[in-house]
Amino acid sequence: MRRRRRADREPFAFVLKRAGGRWALGVAIVIGFAAHALSLYPLRFVDTLDALIYDTQLRLFMPRTTDARIAILDIDEKSLAELGRWPWSRARMAELVETLFEREHVAVLGFDMVFAEPDASSGLAVLDGLARGALAGDADYRAALAALAPTLDYDQRFAATLARHPVVLGYYFANQDASSGAIPAPLLHAGAFGAHPFTLFDWTSYGGNLPALQTAARRAGYFNPVIDFDGAVRRVPLVTAYRDGVYGALSLEVLRALYGDAAVRPLFDDPADASAPLSGLALTTPRGTRAIPLDENGAALVPYRGGAGSFPYYSIADVLARRIPAGALAGRIVLVGTTAPGLMDQRTTPVGEVYPGVEVNASLISGMLDGAIRFQPPFAAALQAVALAVAGLAMIFVWPWHGPARATLCTVLLLAAFVAADLYAFARLDWFIPMGSLLLAIVALHALNMSYGYFVEARAKRRFAALFGQYVPPELVEEMSRHPEDYSMVGRRAELTVLFCDVLGFTAIAETLEPEALARLMNEYLGTMTEVIRAHRGTLDKYMGDAIMSFWGAPVDDPAHARHAVAAALGMRAALVELNRTLSARGWPTLWIGIGINTGPMTVGDMGSPVRKAYTVMGDAVNVAARLEGLTRRFDIDIIVGEATRAQVPDVVFRELDRVRVRGRVAPIAVFEPQPPQHDAEALARWHAALSHYRAREWDAAQARLDALATQYPGQQLYALYRRRVETLRGAELPADWDCVSAFDTK
Repeated sequence: MRRRRRADREPFAFVLKRAGGRWALGVAIVIGFAAHALSLYPLRFVDTLDALIYDTQLRLFMPRTTDARIAILDIDEKSLAELGRWPWSRARMAELVETLFEREHVAVLGFDMVFAEPDASSGLAVLDGLARGALAGDADYRAALAALAPTLDYDQRFAATLARHPVVLGYYFANQDASSGAIPAPLLHAGAFGAHPFTLFDWTSYGGNLPALQTAARRAGYFNPVIDFDGAVRRVPLVTAYRDGVYGALSLEVLRALYGDAAVRPLFDDPADASAPLSGLALTTPRGTRAIPLDENGAALVPYRGGAGSFPYYSIADVLARRIPAGALAGRIVLVGTTAPGLMDQRTTPVGEVYPGVEVNASLISGMLDGAIRFQPPFAAALQAVALAVAGLAMIFVWPWHGPARATLCTVLLLAAFVAADLYAFARLDWFIPMGSLLLAIVALHALNMSYGYFVEARAKRRFAALFGQYVPPELVEEMSRHPEDYSMVGRRAELTVLFCDVLGFTAIAETLEPEALARLMNEYLGTMTEVIRAHRGTLDKYMGDAIMSFWGAPVDDPAHARHAVAAALGMRAALVELNRTLSARGWPTLWIGIGINTGPMTVGDMGSPVRKAYTVMGDAVNVAARLEGLTRRFDIDIIVGEATRAQVPDVVFRELDRVRVRGRVAPIAVFEPQPPQHDAEALARWHAALSHYRAREWDAAQARLDALATQYPGQQLYALYRRRVETLRGAELPADWDCVSAFDTK
């Protein structure tokens, strides 16, 4: 009774002693996610969740209607079939521009492409060459050419057409050593930002149009998007920096051209605060000033209307052939782009993995016309941090006092409230507020509260046994469980050694046995080989029918991974001898195996799909090991080791077999066979001497040594193989740089 009353008097001290670690971990979780929200410590997985949330909200609220104000003239497969392959002549492009303005009466035309190369399709350059050469003295020819030249100068014809109409050309910026072509004059100069931070994307070069075309058109806009970490296009910089100038995107320049080359000026969160970053652009139109929200880098979120096809498409072939009614495009903004697969203007977007690039620009123009471009408000980061602090402190210090059911209900309600508020802000206020940090923090704190004692303390060893027990020997699992924080199934890069083992002629063996007997045979074989692999600290990767894949060096670091793999292969060879005795006694066929081993950098970790994953290795070194296993059939040798493995096991004697170039790999490698301790050293030396003569093209010396070896060891397929090679190469004319490499195009 006395001890019980004392506990009643000090409940908080008791709880503090028991939950201090959990509280500390909870506070660390809140601080970590708050640091990400405030851009102090970026977390890629949170960015991934934010992108997923944004994409979901965008697809949920996009209008899914067709905007008839903007039309897309498509260089589609039909146009390529009728008009020929791209690029078309500038005469045809001039005809297209004239048709659009004179017959269709479009409002403005934008080209989502670059006219970087001169058009020589008319043959004018050849005619000029004749006038300066063979026909230089022919006055009639020169006079006829002078009269004809204006009609054959397609670039000049195109330039003249551009000069008469509101056309916006395309170009791009890059970070390369040199620029090409010409670009328009800057939209603004850096001085327009005053003392405000100048944080636009900047570039070192550009790819522009022919100077004559750019001069004639005057207007042009770049089409560089922002490619996010996952390859998707969610933003496009409407303004960007090059040297001391600020340039406009194609979509912005088309909109400016629509309003008679409307002026723009930068907007800031607080114009009076010199440290305030860029928040948008003010576009002056006949109807007043239109504000376009941007982030501090000058980029706008693309307001996708829907999937591909959110704007009316017209085939250029139909326009030029006048198969559409006259005036069908009257008053519209027209963009020329392509959906033809071979022209490579496809983007990955939140609304489609294959999305026409021209529709990205069309979506931006549509959004700017409607004033429907969403943006991240300047207070978004502070709002996230405050929400994290309030929700986090409540879950850390209040939730644990309630039972699991009530704490779970409170967590669900909290999540629902934040999600509903975020959806409202996105749909009604055009705000995108990243919620990944907040949602993940709530989920993490709830998981911490529910499972701290169970998962962190009592179940550590059992979790390791469940994760790694099926791959590595029990003694390694026990070793790992002593320091579980040092191990993870997350993918990482490491130098490891991998082994592939396959049964030779398995199909023929399978045909001779009943299914039950075959199953017993394979179970016994796989069990025997697996025991050898585990005895040498190997990690079992997988069984592939009669094949085995294993590796060394992960998840437990093993500096001697190459040595252990070679020792395992020799052990498998010895174990197979004993197994075959047992199989023969039962009247079953004996087994022969091929083993390939290679060492090198590879990716190791838990990989697969949401349905099934496996702790495995991937990489070029893994592929080489698989190919080496296949070469065992070519050389009639049961173990073949790559040169990287051999280099790490200097105390094991190897017989060099060849230098090979395997399928899927350009660089050749040397391959070796490990020798048992009781090998014939004299025969090995004679073989290496024969190999040296072979590589030196000393055919007679090589033939003599190979003949002697073949006579003494008639069962060695390797000697017979090289004898055939010597006979073939002796009379062949070999290049001076012959590298003695054998190429194998199949496994």
